[in-house]
Amino acid sequence: MSASRRTFMQQSLAAALLANAGQAGAQQGVTPEKPPPKPWLEGGDLVAKLEWFNPPASVSHEAGAITVKSRPRTDFWRKTFYGYVTDNGHFFRIPVFGEFTFQARVSGKYAALYDQAGLMVRLDEKQWMKCGSEFVDGKRWASVVFTHDFSDWSTTEDLSQSEPVFWRVERKKDSIEAQYSKDGQKFTTIRQGYFPAFVEVQVGVMCAAPEGPGFEATFDDLRLYKP
Repeated sequence: MSASRRTFMQQSLAAALLANAGQAGAQQGVTPEKPPPKPWLEGGDLVAKLEWFNPPASVSHEAGAITVKSRPRTDFWRKTFYGYVTDNGHFFRIPVFGEFTFQARVSGKYAALYDQAGLMVRLDEKQWMKCGSEFVDGKRWASVVFTHDFSDWSTTEDLSQSEPVFWRVERKKDSIEAQYSKDGQKFTTIRQGYFPAFVEVQVGVMCAAPEGPGFEATFDDLRLYKP
């Protein structure tokens, strides 16, 4: 048998064995693991494209991380319960159209009532959502607000009182899902809400200090995924 023919036979046998192994795995219900999706933008490449809506008192950048000192008496809120409209919180954002997933690891030196840091998706001053850790009654809570002219507010136990928490917003069709995680791998959904579809929005990180003198928040591991 010639060398070329022998090589062809060996390659054919190897391909047949691989095919049979794949079929056996499928018959046993084994699905090959898919590699995790790669971010569309992440780290310093993503941070470089973000712009401020209401710049904070100070900002520093280091290896894809952003450390922010918020200004006092800042917030995002409309009407409900309190009766006022405030739209002067700090929002570091990028325009995105269609479906996406945005996440970041968030930490802060929370101290005063309603100190908050997390993520935001914004269409305009009357239609937006924010989620993150917020300081209420002497402890951190996982907080989500959806606003369609009137704001609502929901809270649940935060994942930590001292360590950073990963926050994620996922936009699909006419909704946004807020999720959080301790390790950045396993995320838990804590809220879903309506949001207008087929319009460009702004997404990014936000912080505010409604009652206190301002506080320091840090955002890192920023990632933006597009389907």
